[in-house]
Amino acid sequence: MRVVTIQQAAEMLQHSPTTLYRFCKSGLVPSSKINGKRLIKEDDIENLLEKKKTQTPPDDHILQETLLTTVTQTTIENLKGGQEVARKKTRHNYGYGSVYKRPKGKSWVIDYRDENGKRIQKAVPEAKTRQEAEYARQMAIANVNRKRFGWEQDKQKIGFREFAEIYLQDYAKTEKDSWKTDEFRLRKMKDYFKDTELRSITPLKIREFKAVRLEEGIAKTTTNREIALLKKMFNIAIEEGYLEDNPVKKIKMFSEQDSIRDRVLLPEEEPRLYANLAEHAKPVCLLGQYAGLRSGEALNLEWRNVVLRGVRNSYIKVEKTKSKKARKIPINSILFDLLAKLRASRGNSKMVFPFKSIRTAFENACKRAEIEDFTFHDLRRTFGTRLLEKGTNIVTISKLYGHSSVLVTQRYLHPQDELSIEAVELLVEKPFGDNLVTKVESEQSKKFPVSSSLSVN
Repeated sequence: MRVVTIQQAAEMLQHSPTTLYRFCKSGLVPSSKINGKRLIKEDDIENLLEKKKTQTPPDDHILQETLLTTVTQTTIENLKGGQEVARKKTRHNYGYGSVYKRPKGKSWVIDYRDENGKRIQKAVPEAKTRQEAEYARQMAIANVNRKRFGWEQDKQKIGFREFAEIYLQDYAKTEKDSWKTDEFRLRKMKDYFKDTELRSITPLKIREFKAVRLEEGIAKTTTNREIALLKKMFNIAIEEGYLEDNPVKKIKMFSEQDSIRDRVLLPEEEPRLYANLAEHAKPVCLLGQYAGLRSGEALNLEWRNVVLRGVRNSYIKVEKTKSKKARKIPINSILFDLLAKLRASRGNSKMVFPFKSIRTAFENACKRAEIEDFTFHDLRRTFGTRLLEKGTNIVTISKLYGHSSVLVTQRYLHPQDELSIEAVELLVEKPFGDNLVTKVESEQSKKFPVSSSLSVN
């Protein structure tokens, strides 16, 4: 007897893992939990696939969406309008509505009639292809027929805690490397919202949650991240049929302009920091300061991604990044010598660093060196700021950081005020030579002559 995981079964049935998890939990799909993993017999999956092929009405609602999106030919013929071809529009007609792209726009538009015969033309910004626009049209027609023929299904109900667990197990853990951060943030949310039914969570309730977090002394930036997580969860709830609208879209985020961190490692602090660092932590910190690596990126670095071909041809390829996009970072002579010595001493080890954290070592070093309000991430900020001070353009710095936009990079860079003064001084020109001030004073004296009867003491 062969068994498959939720993820494998979802791919076979062409459903989301969240949906299949719900079917298993409700007993609609037979399953068992072994060593913390929910497993399904392959025979049961084949039976479900056979039902789907025959299009017979199932008991477990797996074909529910197919049933609701099926439109009979009689219905098609009764729907009037939506057939005319607009000038300069590439319209794709389907007999019961159409899709087209606006001549000067990027959005696809669906065209159909509602249950009262009123023509609806609706832009679908999220549709990037004709197929996606066609799917949106089918969903709209399905909604029309639910109302037209009394096909309205019972709204699914679920509590916040239950859905939070579904989100964590079937979305965050399978799609995100940072799922532990979501798990941590969800603890506070579950304590606040408890078993409140999702449809009962209104914008007002979410605003109250924001206010409570501020009263607890939580930073606005942290609260913003929690609200962003709520928004993502509710979007998935909409996809799964638990919600029709996302209440978070009406919530305004706190401004983070005043909370932008500008801490960098000062020149006088640098020797004190490295003098107090434990030997095993120094290389990790140098990768942050001289290559702009995050602590996780440095500690997860493998030797296969470190290419040492001389000082000018060596680089680090960072694969496990926050944006999930790999980036290549050239290394300078300091890092070249450091990594060459490490490789010689580590032998055939897979990982550059055989430990998972330097947090305690770093914090203790800062205390001994009397460096206040300084974190490992400030080393990454120091990397970009010093590059800018040396004349590197912001586009290059953004690429080295792995940012999606230079606007994100600007939040990191905080050059010294002296450099700003030098920068504006570059604009000074002397069109009249050294006699500029004399020329200006002479012109002013012609316009505003000083009377000889006036004296200045």
